[in-house]
Amino acid sequence: MPGKRAAGMGQKQQVRGAVISAGRLGELLADMITGRPAYRHLAGAVRMLILDGQIAVDARLPAERELAPALALSRTTISAAYELLRKSGYARSRRGSGTWTALPEGALPAEESEPDAAPLRPPGSAALLPPPESVVDLATAALSMPQDVLARDLAEAALRLPHRARTPGYHPYGLPELRSAVAARYTARGLPTDREQILITAGAQQALSLTVSLLCGPGDRVLVESPSYPNALDAIRRAHLRPVPVPVTEDGWDGEVLTSALRQSVPRLAYLIPAFHNPTGSLMPPDQCAEVLCATRRPGTWLVVDETLADIALDTGPPPPFAAYGAGGGADHVISVGSLSKCYWGGLRVGWLRASPRLVAELAELRATVDVSGSVLDQLLALSLLDRGDGWLADRVDQVRRRRQALVTALEHHLPYWSWRLPPGGLSLWVDLGRPVASALAERALAHGVRIGSGARFGGEPGLYEHRLRIPYTLPPAALGEAVRRLAVSLDADPPPVSGAARSRSDWVA
Repeated sequence: MPGKRAAGMGQKQQVRGAVISAGRLGELLADMITGRPAYRHLAGAVRMLILDGQIAVDARLPAERELAPALALSRTTISAAYELLRKSGYARSRRGSGTWTALPEGALPAEESEPDAAPLRPPGSAALLPPPESVVDLATAALSMPQDVLARDLAEAALRLPHRARTPGYHPYGLPELRSAVAARYTARGLPTDREQILITAGAQQALSLTVSLLCGPGDRVLVESPSYPNALDAIRRAHLRPVPVPVTEDGWDGEVLTSALRQSVPRLAYLIPAFHNPTGSLMPPDQCAEVLCATRRPGTWLVVDETLADIALDTGPPPPFAAYGAGGGADHVISVGSLSKCYWGGLRVGWLRASPRLVAELAELRATVDVSGSVLDQLLALSLLDRGDGWLADRVDQVRRRRQALVTALEHHLPYWSWRLPPGGLSLWVDLGRPVASALAERALAHGVRIGSGARFGGEPGLYEHRLRIPYTLPPAALGEAVRRLAVSLDADPPPVSGAARSRSDWVA
């Protein structure tokens, strides 16, 4: 199905958002409505679920007559709660189509804001600069490269370079040997792959940007997770596409909401991180992977699967490639994205995508207009790293596992009132602060020597996740312990104000 406007790709302009059933909303609200008056507590609980992304923005809430028996409350109580949500900006009604979730424009309502909230510095180019030596960087979820490993593999790459120097050095598809090595990795993981199905890119970010540039046009809908990887969300917005967020929590994906969003919005493309989702760390179960494949194939939605974290399996075995669940050609619409940035070293800027040979050819043609081709030396170094095999990778994963425990120990000691779910893989914890202070805390923490991205940076919609922080466990244990200690000091020394919906930072994270 390659091509910018391939046959079968749905372009209908459907109503955006998912429909939440009364039963599902009742499950989410279980044990949250504990006080009186009930309608205020119900409205407050729904508001919390919206701000935590567990209910998507622009999702249709159940009708009052359906929700009342599900919660064992009167219709009058449900009606009053919906009215309170509308007045506070967290819901709106559409004539003839019910009540839909929303976010208030500007700051949060007065009952949730504080008059002395200090303004945050505007984002700018300084956000892209590396932190000074005295600052602990928690905004980057990536590992450093051992110097001895880098030196040894650079020496191996240097031996291969003279042969390449006799050629012009342009390889729009990537070095043939590296393409074969990446294809072999997919095959070994259960997804037979030929070299012609692989395109080497300048990291996974370029793979995504090329894909949306080729397959989407301005105004097209793209289904995304919320929260999700900020740089991917930025690429989608920069292409003037319309994100359709669906919630992801530490418990994973709600299949009913996901399929409803696909059916209602008929997106041109969907971008998912099913293997150790960034930032929650969730792992999509095999049966749900198969369901998503069917749900996206049926309306002709392209599916971009980000598997850059798939090898960081800490409490489970590495999952098979997502496309392996589509037997018999059922995954022809899947573009799998990977890179060396998370498992090896981000400084290489070597990534790839796997797709049909025809689509790879079209993407390579587009890539030639962007940067012609990648660095031969970097690709030779990547090839040497991949030649190390799974033994070196297993040691790397074990190191990450120990660092995760070091972060958990530090948080339990210094910030025991924060909460989190231990993820089965990935490189970070998705921490609940208990209050919507994340952006302001990130600002305060920088003055105490810690750079960290607010949870709001990961939202599919602005104004979400102000009570969340993504805290990577990629630094050495001593650095993680010191970073958490500084976070605790900044929190105690200068309590941050409650953050407003329109005041989230947009600093760079990775």
